[in-house]
Amino acid sequence: MSSALLLALIPTFFFVSVTPGMCMTLSLTLGMTVGIRRTMWMMLGELFGVGLVAVLVVIGAAALIVQYPQLFVMLKLAGGGYLLYLGVQLWRSRGKMAIDLDGAPKNTGRLQLASQGLITAIANPKGWAFFIALLPPFIDPALPLPNQLVMLLSVILTLEAMSLMLYALGGKSLSKVLQKSGNVRLMNRIAGTLMVGVAGWLALG
Repeated sequence: MSSALLLALIPTFFFVSVTPGMCMTLSLTLGMTVGIRRTMWMMLGELFGVGLVAVLVVIGAAALIVQYPQLFVMLKLAGGGYLLYLGVQLWRSRGKMAIDLDGAPKNTGRLQLASQGLITAIANPKGWAFFIALLPPFIDPALPLPNQLVMLLSVILTLEAMSLMLYALGGKSLSKVLQKSGNVRLMNRIAGTLMVGVAGWLALG
């Protein structure tokens, strides 16, 4: 990839990554409820999903989504329904992701967190739309595709990981402020509201 394309790629995808969206809201919510370390498992799943979407767009598999939209709709509804369930549980201060009213975070399973990140990334209409619109100009058909893919994924996933961590740290900071004032139930309800918002965004977007 030429240096000119690389210089254009970094700010373009930094703006795309850091813009508030479903994945960033999910990172903020989990940073608030399960802490930074456990949120990193969600990040791992989300980064794998983002990388998979980018590769599929580049090799042209996105055409299948256009040709068979029912599959994408089913995935969105299933993912949205699951996140809605988690959001309601958080609002009621119940479930594995809610913070106990004594302030102790739950020990949410790693596979569950990684799956949430993966499903949210793959079923995110914003991600597909941005990649379909933005990736083709950065691909030079005269150069070997694998090398360009490695460079693209390195930049995109690094920027995405930085943005996810930034939002998770924001959620953790908010959690500390609310816990100091004894508003753990309020914190669960804020997290639940955000999760329900992500669910609606995912299912209806």
